[in-house]
Amino acid sequence: MMPPSTERNALIAAFLIRNGWDPATRVRIAGDASFRKYDRLTDNGNTAILMDAPPPQEDVRPFVHIARHLYERGFSVPDILAEDTDAGLLLLEDLGDDTYTRLLARGKDERALYALATDALIALHKTPDAVAPGVVPYALPRQLEEVGRLHVWYLKMLGVTLSPDAISEFEQIWEAILPHAEQVPTSLILFDYHVDNLLLIPGRTGIKACGLLDFQDAVSGPVTYDFMSLLEDARRDINPALVAEMKSRYLAALPAIAPDAFNLSWAVMAAQRHVRVIGTFARLNVRDNKPHYLVHMPRLWRYMDQCLAHPALSDLKTWMDEYVPQKYRVVPS
Repeated sequence: MMPPSTERNALIAAFLIRNGWDPATRVRIAGDASFRKYDRLTDNGNTAILMDAPPPQEDVRPFVHIARHLYERGFSVPDILAEDTDAGLLLLEDLGDDTYTRLLARGKDERALYALATDALIALHKTPDAVAPGVVPYALPRQLEEVGRLHVWYLKMLGVTLSPDAISEFEQIWEAILPHAEQVPTSLILFDYHVDNLLLIPGRTGIKACGLLDFQDAVSGPVTYDFMSLLEDARRDINPALVAEMKSRYLAALPAIAPDAFNLSWAVMAAQRHVRVIGTFARLNVRDNKPHYLVHMPRLWRYMDQCLAHPALSDLKTWMDEYVPQKYRVVPS
């Protein structure tokens, strides 16, 4: 019996042969916090991207579904050139290397990039059928599991164990505050809308210049979620003046959304996401031996302080101050 890696390589080779990409130069261009890997294929001046998402850890079908849905509605997602969903293999259109992360590192106009990403969200949220068929709501059970990573992984990493009563109180607080996020319209949530997953595509204009990646976890829910993910980015600091300008830009384009409702929904969704990411980064460290994500913890805790200042989150702030005091809001050594 072939070792798993040899068997996987043979499966990939057969997929490339079937779809006319053998022989082709193959260069690894990305991996992420998941099991997915991405290679650029080059053959006679033509390029494509191979997504290798091995089952059972990964399932490419949600990506395919959302990609086709967004592509048909005029958004710049990679066109799917070939697929073997059972094997977890896709050939994708190559949208280039100009991620927002790389462009910002090279000094590209930050305001222009964020304005484009904001306009792409505005367009999505104005699309009447933005939510793809079969996409599930971002529902309470999932949200509670995600915030529960705070005690399951983050506090565990610090050697802290909560009592069942403390955990129960934590869940009850979230059950009370999460419905406040629904005071704004619902749309498709791409779920990881930030600079690592956005591209600037040369030769395209308007929102088509904004390439979208990594949306296989899409759900339906408050329009504030992706926008907050963009502007309260776990990986980089953004000037508060730019954040305020982009919020004004968004609300001016969608005047039916009341600013107070928007700000409340934002605070709730931001708190939920930041707690999830804190727990997830701890899990990546403890379970997957990927400690490099921990460097972002101080930024995430700063964001949490902003969220907890909202009056609607006062009970959560009280709980956090008691069970996750400042001495625990650290980068573990």
